[in-house]
Amino acid sequence: MSDLTDLLQHWHTGDNAVRGELLQRVYNELHTIASKHLSGERANALVQPTALVNEAYLKLSKLDRIEWQNRSHFLAMAARVMREFLVDEARRRIAVKRDGGVQVTLYDADHRSDMPKTDMLALNEALERLAQADPDRALLVELRFFGGLTVQETAEVLGKSPATVKRSWQVARAWLYQEMNTELSE
Repeated sequence: MSDLTDLLQHWHTGDNAVRGELLQRVYNELHTIASKHLSGERANALVQPTALVNEAYLKLSKLDRIEWQNRSHFLAMAARVMREFLVDEARRRIAVKRDGGVQVTLYDADHRSDMPKTDMLALNEALERLAQADPDRALLVELRFFGGLTVQETAEVLGKSPATVKRSWQVARAWLYQEMNTELSE
């Protein structure tokens, strides 16, 4: 992983020659994350994992002032960029078709196939409310859900123990679930 950190640091210092190698190293991981996000979408969805990865990479490549700390930091930013893109896409689709938005799932990657779908816009609004109430838990959700980081990787990024991350993840998921269900029933 230190090789990736070195690539990220060279990229930050303006060494554009490393971009290709960096993309090669992180592409599969970003594609896996994107595939997980879009696994609940309809088969004819306009956003495909490759498009999501490409959009994320294009935006990340413009962030030349960020001093990348490590792989987890890069994936956390990728998660934020993917979230922003998916929310924008959901808004665009609603404006065009009023179809209820892009549907994604709100649970661990291991259980994605058997869980109900969640509206991306409702999730985003609930996550913004969580960020106002508890910014640390909102960041944790972004890292775990949108970034696909493991409990251990999330703990490293946040500087907390894996046990604390697990507990906070459970609380954040329960809070978001309650917020989103309350919003739907109103």
